[in-house]
Amino acid sequence: MSLAPIPIIGLILAGGQGRRMGGVDKGLVELDGRPMIAHVIARLRPQVDVLLINANDNADSYTALGAPVIADRHAGFIGPLAGLDAGLHHAGGGDREAWVLTCPCDSPAVPHVLVARLHSAVLAAGADMAMARADGRLQPVFLLAHTRSAASLAAYLAGGDRKIDRWVLAQKHVLVDFDGCPEAFANINTADELARQQKS
Repeated sequence: MSLAPIPIIGLILAGGQGRRMGGVDKGLVELDGRPMIAHVIARLRPQVDVLLINANDNADSYTALGAPVIADRHAGFIGPLAGLDAGLHHAGGGDREAWVLTCPCDSPAVPHVLVARLHSAVLAAGADMAMARADGRLQPVFLLAHTRSAASLAAYLAGGDRKIDRWVLAQKHVLVDFDGCPEAFANINTADELARQQKS
């Protein structure tokens, strides 16, 4: 648990359509005998005060994994920012202080220090959000955002924009380097990538 004065809510993003995986629900695809999202849950749960799953289908299957499920507030599978929007709204929007940490369901090697490093960096910078970066590449779905950013995100989505990094870079943000473990941010998008990750 983070035990931070302002609670940190972990939000695993499982609201996509899994097009590159053949249209299956990626979070529920088995990796080494467990749903892929179960690996993410095991790594993320000890780092946060509350754990949620953002999913638009198969809510019962996700709930059975031991975390409440929230759906996008926007129809049409518009992307990860819709998940963050749902998480910020669920956490109280601008009416209640909380941090929401997003992490995708298809990155089973989430760093064990992800939350601690993003949280310490965002506090030191006095920023509204912190985004991970590894080997010079932004990792936009690994994002820690304060609920005070809820209105800005809602307006951004209402304007038709969808790109996470474009929104984040226009906010009061800090980038946090994880150059020592870029493999921790690898995600599994296709059946071939899944097969390569399975233990023999």
